Amino acid sequence: MRPHHLPAFALTLFALAILMPLAFAAGKIFPYTYVQEDLPNGLRLVTIPTDYRNIVALYIVVGTGSRNEVEPGKSGFAHLFEHLMFRGTAEYPPDRYQQELSNAGAASNAFTSDDFTAYHTTFSKEDLPRILSMEADRFQHLAVDPAAFKTETRAVLGEFNKNSANPEEKLFETLRATAFHTHTYRHTTMGFLEDVEAMPDEYDYSLQFFARYYRPEYTTIIVVGDVDPKQVRSLVDESWAVWKRGNYKPQIPAEPPQDGPRTAHVDWPTPTLPFVMIGWRGPAFSDDTPDTGALDATARLLFDRTSPLYQKLVITEQKLDSLSGGPADNLDPELFGATARVKNLVDVPSITQQITAAVEDFASKPVDAKKLEALKQNIRYGFALRMTNSEAIAGAVARYVALRRTPEAINRYFDIYAKLTPEDLQRVAKKYLIEKNRTVVTLSTPKTGSKEASK
Repeated sequence: MRPHHLPAFALTLFALAILMPLAFAAGKIFPYTYVQEDLPNGLRLVTIPTDYRNIVALYIVVGTGSRNEVEPGKSGFAHLFEHLMFRGTAEYPPDRYQQELSNAGAASNAFTSDDFTAYHTTFSKEDLPRILSMEADRFQHLAVDPAAFKTETRAVLGEFNKNSANPEEKLFETLRATAFHTHTYRHTTMGFLEDVEAMPDEYDYSLQFFARYYRPEYTTIIVVGDVDPKQVRSLVDESWAVWKRGNYKPQIPAEPPQDGPRTAHVDWPTPTLPFVMIGWRGPAFSDDTPDTGALDATARLLFDRTSPLYQKLVITEQKLDSLSGGPADNLDPELFGATARVKNLVDVPSITQQITAAVEDFASKPVDAKKLEALKQNIRYGFALRMTNSEAIAGAVARYVALRRTPEAINRYFDIYAKLTPEDLQRVAKKYLIEKNRTVVTLSTPKTGSKEASK
């Protein structure tokens, strides 16, 4: 449902025949042999040798995101640590750390989500010992003094303010706060503004947060590329085996069932086209039941560019200039949603009604079996064709590792997806995509919002 939700891939049979490796044509959707090992301290190592010569992609997935921010007034710390982790250690201060990466020709970055934080680096295989050692050092010995901490918290506040200048970000923030009253999904990854503003005075709490979550039992190392699993394990043992296991387990508050439809509105201070964002309370990610896959298929059939709703509202009537949607694949129940940017404020009520009717119509009758079958093949081939290098493979694995700590979750999920029936889609629509689970949030500029408003 977020703006970056990917639509279904449009692929020709010719492209598939030329590009799809034979390994994908039969059997497991994720055909690479991998070695999964747990160190005594709880750290998990996943090594995936590939035929892409010389290049190695390293992902370090930490099982903490905004979901873990359970204390009132302490939202945004998982994202803050994405920044702080580049502040260095006694052995590798920031300048030296960056110089080592530069000497290796390495590309490095990180991102934070609701459920996890991931650090990723791509480099030549001869630099694997040095990179693994450097990463072990910062994960175990991060050293951020109070002055550097304050500097970084101000940078995070600047990022928050920059994001807040985007009406769609504000819309999503409002949707979350309206749809959730108890669970930590109530706040976005950035956190609540008042918490971010208070961060400079939370240095002591930041040490506690790091001690809780930057521990081996929360961490999975993924190494993909031109590597030998035994050598990788030996290198990890050298620098990561001494990392001490923690004992903290957060108590994530469960969100009660929604008891009726909810609404909210955002008055945007500058000219913008109006927005509608609708969320239905959905399930947690599952790789052993059809619900997650069925909702994904439902979203693609509803909001893809070839869908009747998109063709009507965007192409034919031209009342929208964008329409997207989908479920969130999260550890806990999240939202299935849709986002529309409307050209004229007067059309907002009608657009809202048409989207909700189209979504809820999935409960009244099964979808066309041939369309569903074509979609399933499209999704399977699309995933396979993205696995074109070690970095792409590692990135795909990281997201499933964050949910289940194993690449095998990919195969389990796609196996269930391949067996979806029209009745599965109808069942999940009846269960989740109903009025009492619905939250509608609109955004517009007071007394404007027409098609003359600037984008």
